[in-house]
Amino acid sequence: MTAGPLSAPAASASLQEWLTYLESIHPQSIDMGLERVARVAASADVLEPAPLVITVSGTNGKGSTVCYLETILQTAGYTTGVYTSPHIVEYRERVRINGQELTNSAHTEAFAVIEKARKNTSLTYFEFGTLAALWLMKANKPDVVILEVGLGGRLDAVNCVDADVAVITSIGIDHIAFLGNNREQIGREKAGIARTDKPLICGEASPTASIVETADRVGAKLWQVGRDFHRNEKADSWSYRSQYTQLNDLPLTKLPIINASTAIAAIEQLPLPVTLSAIREGIAKAALPGRMQTDSYKNCEILLDVAHNPQAAAYACQYLDKFYPKHKVFAVVGMLSDKDHSGVVKALSSRVCDWYLGSLSEPRGETSGQLAVKAKLPNESCHLFDSVEHAFCEAVQAAEQYQANNGKALVFGFGSFYTVARITAHLKGV
Repeated sequence: MTAGPLSAPAASASLQEWLTYLESIHPQSIDMGLERVARVAASADVLEPAPLVITVSGTNGKGSTVCYLETILQTAGYTTGVYTSPHIVEYRERVRINGQELTNSAHTEAFAVIEKARKNTSLTYFEFGTLAALWLMKANKPDVVILEVGLGGRLDAVNCVDADVAVITSIGIDHIAFLGNNREQIGREKAGIARTDKPLICGEASPTASIVETADRVGAKLWQVGRDFHRNEKADSWSYRSQYTQLNDLPLTKLPIINASTAIAAIEQLPLPVTLSAIREGIAKAALPGRMQTDSYKNCEILLDVAHNPQAAAYACQYLDKFYPKHKVFAVVGMLSDKDHSGVVKALSSRVCDWYLGSLSEPRGETSGQLAVKAKLPNESCHLFDSVEHAFCEAVQAAEQYQANNGKALVFGFGSFYTVARITAHLKGV
């Protein structure tokens, strides 16, 4: 006999008690569709969380685009509410009001409200958390809410809210079990966030026909990179141009500049004045945990990124070439079973000298042995470990030895949010 769902905690219960409860109340971790979540959103009165809403979808670049939007708008003097997923270390990272995380009790209060509003409607962990985040946004009354789509777009819980500006960052092959196995199918799902007579900003350099078709069918105002807005990168700065403005000498950051230009294009569509100085300063402030995150450990340089598909891995390779051209790279990798392991490894093979693979015990986690086989790594450069933490420690030791005798070394951890979370926790001594 299997146990049924837990009883709902009290509003005063701990955040962990609530999160455990959220994991128990729906038979599937992912259940695409808007009917259930929209019904509860209406009951909880969270369908309009702020005067202005921006929704951000895409395969890669969602988090950095959200970050650029957030820092630019805050610098311009506007209050923001941000919802992203998944988190790196703790759940509270998913909701930010004016750049600040909220208390545990704020989250549990929101969970209690959604629990009452849902009545007998079953919600997944993500759906419940999304609705609670929308409630928190509305309660804090920001000027602009920025919502990151969790998976796809059309059927994602975030899409129950009608955005004033919709953004698609990029289209790559990922989550094929839910979104399709080619760019056209995935593009169609991502474009499901488009709304009639509202701007749809596309930062995808080669947009799929399905995105254009969806925008036409819905009646959205498609703004396309390379056509309606442009960027030009130099060695020490970059510029942005559209029919509205020309911005020169913009600062470079660790986050992809293509996503900064996409964020500026989205801001141009808002009925809010934003100065050039706010854009420049906001871009310079942009930084995001788990996205080209730098650290040091035992005299070793550490770089962490949540890259887990070939497109993101290719960007990581370019980043290593640009910022670590003379470093020998020791990779620490943990991945989920449904990813393109060989594609990720191939994209980084020109820069990585040794691979330290760690098993992930999380749902869909791959063992290091399975990952080595699927990634088709050569035995002489592949080292297998029972955990990401163990793999990380061994990679650091190897990097230290190399530095003592040869030159510069970098330990680069990537492959999953779980991988970055485990290494981050280890660095913090958690």
